[in-house]
This record gives sequence, structure tokens and C-alpha cells, in this order.
Amino acid sequence: MVAASLPPEVTAPATPVPYIETQPAAGVSADLLSTDLTQNRIEVSSSFQGAKVILYGAVFQPEDQPSDVVVIIRGPQASMRLIRKVKAGAVWLNSRPVVFEGAPGYYMAASSQPLDRITDFSHRRLLGLGLDYIAMDTSRENKVVTRYGVKDVVVNGIEDDYLDWRRAVIRLKSKAGLYNDNPLGVRFVDKNLFRAEVTLPSEAPIGDYTAEVWLFRDGQPVGYSEKKLTVEKVGFERFVYTVAHRHAWLYGLACVFMSMGMGALASRLFRRG
Repeated sequence: MVAASLPPEVTAPATPVPYIETQPAAGVSADLLSTDLTQNRIEVSSSFQGAKVILYGAVFQPEDQPSDVVVIIRGPQASMRLIRKVKAGAVWLNSRPVVFEGAPGYYMAASSQPLDRITDFSHRRLLGLGLDYIAMDTSRENKVVTRYGVKDVVVNGIEDDYLDWRRAVIRLKSKAGLYNDNPLGVRFVDKNLFRAEVTLPSEAPIGDYTAEVWLFRDGQPVGYSEKKLTVEKVGFERFVYTVAHRHAWLYGLACVFMSMGMGALASRLFRRG
């Protein structure tokens, strides 16, 4: 399968209606956890090669009870367009594109032990814990529309093939270093103190990230904490990025004039030679 992330200026996905909740459920307390990040803002320039951020925290437990911690980092949502090769007789052709809307551009799940040992399937699915339970905004209706300048795009009308396409999204994102599942990524450095390392690749999308921390006891979520992380371009790169995304026509016009100028300059230089 071949995939391409759609630029954010092309479409602004509507507020998704996911089958997964990511908000604290009843009975979950915000007083049992205290968390923070070593930095809440990452600057991206032309020399950006990725970054590492440490999430650390403390568990407050009045009784000596065993606890497990799960950390979920979600990046800004992005649409993803996939196609696959299908054989028609002796010729291989591209299938109709399938568009997933609302998938996180970055996702990391880290835990103090494997998730299936921490809690059951229903909680993992409800809270979106792990690669298999990432919320993706998909419609159950079959829709064939014209989107992004391409005719006959199937938008989430994939029925029985849904799981195959979903696995393809996760596989491609994981290969790019944008999706990660680390069952031992949370380490207790003391009885109640823990840390987790968040690695952002150079391809990490620009935007706002959410760091969710869940505290589990006896398989039940009892504590929740949330922090924000911003990845943004700085300097000249920020100027170019802003112009390209907010004033696409102006950016395109500038590129045309720049190309014409470079062509005229090259023509004069070769003439003199």
C-alpha cells in the first residue's frame, strides 16, 4: 500500500465522533498523579534532527497498593490517503484511494508493563491505549466522492477491508517512526516516582500534542493527568511554513517568480560562457 499525508490546509477534519473516549471516566481522580514534561515547547528549524522529552511524575497513594502507569502521547490529527495495487488481468493498477480522517499524526504508548497485563480489552479500547485502539475518524457509510482533486475517492467506505487498511496506516506510520508502542517505556525510579522518554523524529508533525497519563490499580483506571506539548517552526522556516499554509496563492506566486528569475539568471550566465 502507498500512503500520503494530506497537507493541513487542504482540509480541516470535522470534530471526530470516535468510538474511543479519551477523557477521565467517573471515579478517576486527578489528585493521585502529579506529572510534568522537561519541556513544553520544541522548536523546529532547518537543522532539526528530532528531539527527546522526558515525562516524569509521582503517584500519591495513601496505602501501599501496587500501581501501573500508562503514558499516551497524541500528535495533531492528520488525514491520510492510501492506495494499493490490484491486479486486473495481466496489468497491475492502483485501487481507489481510501482516506482516513482524524488519525493522530504522532502516537506513542508507553507503560510500566504490557498493556494486556495492566487492564482488560474493554478499558484499552475505551481509553485508546495501544496501537490497536487508536481512534481514527471513520464513517460507516459508503461514500464515493471527489476529494483533494481526485475523482471517485472512497472515504472510509471500506467495510470488511477496514482492518486491513487500518493496519496499513499503523504499519506505515510505525515505519516512519511516528507510531510507537513500548510496553516497558514507563520506569519507576523510586517507589512512587516514574519517568518515560518521548522520542520525536525529524518528521514529527507541527502542532499541539497531548500527553495523557493514566494510573491503574487492580486493572481499573483510578488516576489521570494531562499535559500539553507544542512543536513549532521558528525563524525563516516558520515564515515560509506560515505563508505556504495560510497564503498558498502568494507562496505559489513567489515560487513562480523565483523560478523565472533563476531561469533568466542561468540563461545570462550560459550566454556569457
